[in-house]
Formats: sequence, C-alpha cells, structure tokens
Amino acid sequence: MLLSKVETLYRWLCLLLLATAAGCAERSFEDAFSEYHERLSRTLSVDTTEIKPIDIAALPPSRELTLDIKGSDIDVLDFLSLTGCELQVTIGKRNSSLGRLASASQRLLLELEYLKLAPECIDYLESDGKQELASTLQDAWDDKRAQLPSLIYNATLASPEFRQFWKTPTSVGDYPANTGSSVLNSMAALNDSVRRWLSDDFAADNLTVELLLSDILKGDGGALRLALAKQSLALDVANEILDARLARGPLCTPPLRPQSADILDTVIEKFFIVGTQPRAAALNRRYHDLQPAIAELEGLVADVLPPIYLSWQQQRDAELSLWIKAPRMHVDRIIAIQKPCKAGEQIGS
Repeated sequence: MLLSKVETLYRWLCLLLLATAAGCAERSFEDAFSEYHERLSRTLSVDTTEIKPIDIAALPPSRELTLDIKGSDIDVLDFLSLTGCELQVTIGKRNSSLGRLASASQRLLLELEYLKLAPECIDYLESDGKQELASTLQDAWDDKRAQLPSLIYNATLASPEFRQFWKTPTSVGDYPANTGSSVLNSMAALNDSVRRWLSDDFAADNLTVELLLSDILKGDGGALRLALAKQSLALDVANEILDARLARGPLCTPPLRPQSADILDTVIEKFFIVGTQPRAAALNRRYHDLQPAIAELEGLVADVLPPIYLSWQQQRDAELSLWIKAPRMHVDRIIAIQKPCKAGEQIGS
C-alpha cells in the first residue's frame, strides 16, 4: 500500500511537471538573467536595475512598401488575335478578372510565364506577317523584363509571407531550440530561383514557388530579433552592475584578493557561462544562418528597394549588429573586472 501511494505521488508530480513545462520556457529565459543579476548585485554590493522595455521596429505598412508597376499594351490586347501561340492562354489568364486581382506572387508567375513564352510567339507572328502585333508583344516583353526586379520584390520582401516572417511574437519560448532547417532550405531555393529569373531563365513552377513562400511565412525572423533584443537588454543590466563596481576602483589590489573575487568567479561560471551561454551560442548560430539568406535576396533586388524599405532595413541591421555583439561585450566587462585579480594570482604563483 505504501508503495502504491508513493507511485501515485510520483505520477502526479510527473503530470504537474509536464503540464507546466510549456509555460516555463519563457520564464526560464527571464529567470536565467534575473538570477544572474541578483547574484552579481549581491556579490559586488551594487544595486541592480530593471531591464529596459523592448522596442523593435516593425515593417512599414504594406501599402507603403509595395511598388506600383505600370501596365502595358497587352493589358488591352485581344488574346484571340494570338491564335497559334501558347502565349494566348497566358495573356488570357492575365487579362481575366482573376488575373487583374492576382496576388503579387501570382502576378510574378504570370509575368515569368509571359517572358518565357513571348519570344517564340513573336517569331511566329513575324513569320506570319503580323509585324505590328509582334512589335506590341516585344515592347511588352522589354517592359516586363525591366520590371522583373520590382515584380520579384513585391512577391517576396514586400509580401504577406515575409511580413509574417518578420512579425514579432508575443514571447520567445524556448527559441531557438524549436527551429529547423525548413525555412533556410526554402530561402536558399527561392534565392536560386530569383538568380535564374534575373539571368533570363524564366522557368517557374507555380506550386513550388507558393510552397516556398508558405515555408518562409512560418519562419523566425521576428523571433530571432526578439530573442536577441531580450538577451542584449538583459546583458546591459549585468554590464551596469559591473561598471558600477569598476567605478569604485579595482576589485582586487594584489596581493590582496577579497572573498568577493572568488564568489564572482563562481557566479560567472554558474549563472553566465552555464546559465545563459548555451542559448547565446544557439542564437548566434541561427543569426548567421538566417541573415545571409535575407541579405542575398535583398542584394538581388537592391536597385529597386524603395526608400522606406531601405530605412527599415538599415535600422533592422543596426539593431541586429548591436544585439549579436552583446555577449562578447559582456565578456569584455568580465575580463576588465577580473584582470587585477588574475594579476594577483600571477604574483602569488
């Protein structure tokens, strides 16, 4: 009977832990730094401060990001005049009511289809003596080729999928432990396609492109920014504690080594190196996986990025560049406060 009661208690405890595990992820992130701040404050006899509120610049509104792309003569072209061309179906779809209301990604795919099929149709019309119609299609081809970077930008960086990718979540949970390679693979595949299109290889599979964008929609650009911002602001508080103690003079005056120096070593080892660094390393890896893929796509259409996007991009990159350096900057503070104590160890050895 006693064993049964123990087993029952154990099972209830397991259920309780499982039930609360999901809710503990965010607290563990906050608690790791909160405990580190408390230990530093107590060890160095310095008051700690609150972590500053997080302010992350969101993407500008969609209507301000989207580029206005002018139409062409094929918008009013009677597609029946293209009998004998495979392009006839494409222009029919493009000029239909659904085509005129197509999403940016669907419009891009229609224009790619036009760019791919038009040259053969132009040759056919010229051979059939329909020079005026052939010239209209050629002018439209030239226009669409010039507009291709803008069409790509609207369908990718200015799209709802990328807006969701950059959306700041309400919390970071156990991020980045819950990430995978899917979005990275999709970004690489999308970039490969964009490079091909801009090199006049206009082949595109509609379903494949939409699936790539769907994967990117589920990506973690916003979660990465939030996690790095939280980490940076938490380390700012730790830096303030160390700076305040440094302002009072060196922690050690060789050959004297106060007990607080030994305690500080333990605090840094247990609550910074063990308590926060594994996650910092994972965030660093995720940043260096995601950022190059985004930068590559932005570089491919750099000539058409509107000023409002460039302004947001500049602010985003400046923030990320600062946040990703936060652990290294904190290590520099640790080295500075420990340096006199290490010198004392060398003297005594």
